[in-house]
Amino acid sequence: MDGIDAGVRARGFTDLRPAHGYAFARLSGSGATVVQLAEHLDVTKQAASQMVDELVRKGYVERRPHPDDARAKLITLTARGVACTRAAEEAATEVLEPWAARLGPQRLAALRADLTGLATPGRLRPTW
Repeated sequence: MDGIDAGVRARGFTDLRPAHGYAFARLSGSGATVVQLAEHLDVTKQAASQMVDELVRKGYVERRPHPDDARAKLITLTARGVACTRAAEEAATEVLEPWAARLGPQRLAALRADLTGLATPGRLRPTW
């Protein structure tokens, strides 16, 4: 996490915390409601709403009308949010380069597959 955070900051995204990356992971693609984001992060709806407010102010996400529920808002990444997720992906690749050099690409791929298989599916709980 520290390496990815440092890489994201080095790419100019200095106003985020690592916990925001967990939110971005859920919002990538088709977006989510505040309730869905709260469930994903295992936090209260109020905490998720506060995070969304912060990310809207910083230009990383936006609220849109929900296509299926007139009462809900869909939270989606802006172009800035997408750029930040790409920066995080690049930083993660850099962090793993020493591992690939030591293990080789096949063993690294096997390690990733093994760890994915061992990980508990479901919610992502950031370290607050």
